[in-house]
Amino acid sequence: MSETAPPAGRTPVDFWFDPLCPWAWMTSRWVEEVAKFRDIEIRWHIMSLGVLNEDKLDQLPEEYREMLAVKAWKPVRVVTAAWQKHGADVLGPLYTALGTRIHNNGEGPTLEAIAGALADVGLPADLIDYAEQENFEFDAELRASHKEGIEKVGQEVGTPVIAVPGPDGNEIAFFGPVVTPAPKGEEALRLWDGTLAVASVPGFYEIKRTRTKGPDFSNL
Repeated sequence: MSETAPPAGRTPVDFWFDPLCPWAWMTSRWVEEVAKFRDIEIRWHIMSLGVLNEDKLDQLPEEYREMLAVKAWKPVRVVTAAWQKHGADVLGPLYTALGTRIHNNGEGPTLEAIAGALADVGLPADLIDYAEQENFEFDAELRASHKEGIEKVGQEVGTPVIAVPGPDGNEIAFFGPVVTPAPKGEEALRLWDGTLAVASVPGFYEIKRTRTKGPDFSNL
């Protein structure tokens, strides 16, 4: 595989995710693929589809209401608790373990899948207790992280959100790129180079195409 030399210093990539979102999962695997070949630093942050949709559940199709009103909260609470109690360094490994179980293995956002992911990365088993905590101890921290990400792109979108350096060094944030399956190798690098390219253009806001296929939501 051909490679271009990485820029001086590591390029920061801030990534906001909800572990339930299959689109964020695909994009996260793309970013991880890029990290194999480019000198980037992925900084993981939490968003919440539950928070995003809590005031508009009655506007959503019925099949999404239970998922966003109930199922969406369990994994994101556990991830937030792990972050608060064990530091930001656990976010990437725990997200990978959760996503592998929820999306790749088809286990869905069950308590068993969450407990398995905690064990996979060596985190305390009792973090699972936060999944159904009625008055979530770290609700303020979850909402603050979500707010930081969503305010960069606007309330009308969701996960994933990424932010990369613009031409002047200031952060440029996007919803997306939304892609499935996750690109590999040269294809992943082309998409990365394109992401940096559009971030370098002052006044660039959006590219969108018709969605013809997507990840399977049936196990959520």
